[in-house]
Amino acid sequence: MMTIRRASERGHANHGWLDAHHTFSFASYYDPKFMGFGPLRVLNQDLVAPSTGFETHGHKDMEIVTYVLEGVLEHKDSMGNGSQICPGEVQLMSAGQGVTHSEFNGSDAESLHLLQMWVQPKSLGTIPRYEQKAFARKDVLGKLCLVVSPSGKDGSLAIDQDANLHVGVIRSKDETYLFVLPNRMVWIHVARGRVRINGEDFDAGDGAAIRNENRMDFYGYDDADVVIWDFAT
Repeated sequence: MMTIRRASERGHANHGWLDAHHTFSFASYYDPKFMGFGPLRVLNQDLVAPSTGFETHGHKDMEIVTYVLEGVLEHKDSMGNGSQICPGEVQLMSAGQGVTHSEFNGSDAESLHLLQMWVQPKSLGTIPRYEQKAFARKDVLGKLCLVVSPSGKDGSLAIDQDANLHVGVIRSKDETYLFVLPNRMVWIHVARGRVRINGEDFDAGDGAAIRNENRMDFYGYDDADVVIWDFAT
């Protein structure tokens, strides 16, 4: 069963420097019907203006996954990490017992476009940790690449939750598929482009919950960036 949430149904906040869309309740946006999906608590799609960003702030007991679509994200944190995250790279920060960090658009000319996703962990009060990895373009073009998993298998980043994240770019006339194991539920988000998923058309910003289906079939209308989470039911 597929339940679609269209882009226009999401929360939206435009702060000038930040244009943010919220799939689930976040900050001043509240919808009791969309508080999250399983342990997936936040799925924000952000456009950050040049030379602006999020000042130092704290997180605790949350697995924070950031996926950069365009631009360069400058990251600094209380663990001593300072890095740039570029398009196609995935960052996973396990906040554990507490961490502070800042995130800025590293360009003074171009906007930063990213997805930030928060997953509630299995364990509380763990030691904070940080991972970042670039995934090869060939691994995401026309196919779905595992980038986050509980065990860090196949070169993915390790998350403290029974959760898997696949990303892909479904190009025009591409066809691909993803099998879903029994007793799993899936959230799909289309960040850019247009794609058909199991016979339904999706535009940029659309998402869907999928339950009790063991296969997802994708057909691209144009370059569509998709992210796919799956969790235990």
